[in-house]
Amino acid sequence: MSTESTNRRQFVAGAAAMSIAGTAMAKSANNKMNPARVIGANDKINVAVIGTGGRGGYVSDRFDKYGKDVKPGACEIVGVCDVYQKRVNAGKERFKVMGTLDYREILSRKDVDAVIVATPDHWHAKIALEAMDQGKDVYLEKPMCHTVEEVKALISTVKETGRVVQVGSQTTSADQWWKARKAITDGMLGKMLMSQGSYHRNSNEGEWNWKIDKSAGPEAKGEDYIDWKMWLGSAPKRSFDADRFFRFRKYWDYSGGIATDLFFHVMAPMNICWGEPQFPQRVIGSGGVYQFKDEREVPDTFHLVAEYAKGYSVVLSSCMANSEHIPGLIRGHEGTLIMVEHGRFEGDTTYITVKPEGRVANAEYKAKWGVAPIKIDVDPKDAMYAHIGNFLECMRTRQKPTLDVETAGRAQVAITMAVNSYRHGKVLYFDEKNFKVVDKPVKA
Repeated sequence: MSTESTNRRQFVAGAAAMSIAGTAMAKSANNKMNPARVIGANDKINVAVIGTGGRGGYVSDRFDKYGKDVKPGACEIVGVCDVYQKRVNAGKERFKVMGTLDYREILSRKDVDAVIVATPDHWHAKIALEAMDQGKDVYLEKPMCHTVEEVKALISTVKETGRVVQVGSQTTSADQWWKARKAITDGMLGKMLMSQGSYHRNSNEGEWNWKIDKSAGPEAKGEDYIDWKMWLGSAPKRSFDADRFFRFRKYWDYSGGIATDLFFHVMAPMNICWGEPQFPQRVIGSGGVYQFKDEREVPDTFHLVAEYAKGYSVVLSSCMANSEHIPGLIRGHEGTLIMVEHGRFEGDTTYITVKPEGRVANAEYKAKWGVAPIKIDVDPKDAMYAHIGNFLECMRTRQKPTLDVETAGRAQVAITMAVNSYRHGKVLYFDEKNFKVVDKPVKA
């Protein structure tokens, strides 16, 4: 095993690094003796879900319907896992499969070809890394992970193991981003200067204040039991807190709040349509808790500014106490590409629009594109089913999926840097050569 592989496995182990690194070595050797099943074009793919809360329940339900209605026989849910017994029971009943409180039982099953990871953010990387070590492909919910170090670990592990990882921001499978990519590549904007987007919501309860099951906890019996120790994982140890369990996105230990929950749906597709694989050079995060002054640690209003070495920037805004969006668009010197007029990056539009900058466009541009707005039709397909279909097809062909770990990683680094910038109150820079966040500009 290479030094890089050993370091990666020690990284995911936390305090028990040496013990789990040894286990990982054994797993790696076992994988060579028992390689993952080769999946043929007509073989049914067996999928298990780890994390069956609101999002995990939705994603697994869509996988189930894809295998029954969209492409019959393509896939089947064969197992469920959660640390909350009530959710395990619900998943077992819904899919008529086995269920467990321990994700390792899922990963050890030889009949499982792929896992859906839909746990709280701080578990995403660890489970995905262990799944790949066990020869499983992974549908990894957004955000891809919780730290910049985990981005590096996931990228290197995909390369090392050859596993397929589809990051679950399904809007990246919407047609509009690929039409936008072509428009930019064709020169319809001229030099790209700036992208902007937003994600706004409003509710009386405040974002992420989901219902708490008051009878549930680590001391409860039967279906109310929660394995709190397992749920905490590598997060700081603390006594059971129902608000933290049921409303984890409000707390830094398990989430990045708005940035990781919502901005990922903006940054990921932007990294696709730009067509230029770049990590951010400089990132700033700002905002605050302006309205929902409850137990939350994360801001209810948040802004991200990221700058790139090739000479363009991204500006994202959000507020969880106001639902009016800002149009999503990409600005170039000779044209503007309006991605989403209503502002939401949901992949439900039927067209995108290029508006030429007629007064400054040169003769060559005007001859090719004119000066009037150009409407580009897009296929209003169901992005979720398209994303699932792409993942399953890539499991068969072993090709890169729509939102591979490298593309998702570039979005994740910008988002995580914005969170850390906000928390520490300073501008942050990315040292791509050493793959780490630093406090001072990196010399070229």
